[in-house]
Amino acid sequence: MDTEQLIRTLSADAARPALPMARAWSLAAGAAFVVAAAVFFIAIGPRPDIAAAAETPRFLFKFVVTLTLLGTAFLALKSLARPGASVPSVLPMLLLAPALLLVAAGLEMMVVPVDELRQRWIGSNAMLCMTFIPLIGIGPLAAFLVALRHGAATRPELAGAVAGLVSGGLAATFYAAHCFDDSPLFVATWYPLAIAILVIAGALAGRTFARW
Repeated sequence: MDTEQLIRTLSADAARPALPMARAWSLAAGAAFVVAAAVFFIAIGPRPDIAAAAETPRFLFKFVVTLTLLGTAFLALKSLARPGASVPSVLPMLLLAPALLLVAAGLEMMVVPVDELRQRWIGSNAMLCMTFIPLIGIGPLAAFLVALRHGAATRPELAGAVAGLVSGGLAATFYAAHCFDDSPLFVATWYPLAIAILVIAGALAGRTFARW
C-alpha cells in the first residue's frame, strides 16, 4: 500500500461515524440483562418458594431497593459518559437507594426484639451473596465499560466505578430472587459489600477502558 492510499484509508476510517451513545447504551443494557439472566438461571435460579415470598413486603422491598439503585446509577453513568459532566449533579441521585435501606433497617431495629437482630443481620446466605452478586455482575460490567468507550468520560475512574454500581444493581436484582434473607438489616449489610467488589473492579478498569 503506497502513502497516498494509506492516507485515504485512514481518512475514510476517521470519517466513519462513531456508534451513537443512545445505541451504545441500548446494546450494553440488552447484553448486560441477557448475560446476568443466563448466569443467574444457570448457577442458582430463583428460590423454590418465590410465589409465596412475593406476597410478603420484605421480599418485595428488596427489589424496590435494587431497582432504584439500578435506575439511578444508570442515569448517573450516562451523564458521566459526557465530557464535562457535573459530578455534584449525579451524586445525590445515588443516595436514594441507600436512604431507603437505612430507613427500612432503622424501622426493623425499632420493631424486632433485640435478641433477634443479630440473626437477621448475619442471615443464612451471606457468603452466597458475596459470591454470586459479583459473579452475576461481572459480565454486565464489561458491557457497560465497552459502552463507555463510545463516550467521552473526563473522570474515567469514577465512570468505571458507577458502571460497577449499575452492574451491581442489576446483579442484586437477580440475586434477590434467590436470596432467602429478606431482612433489611441483611440487605443493608451484605448487598452493598458484594456490590462494592464490582464498584472497585469498575474503577480500576475505568482507568484503561473508559479513558478517551
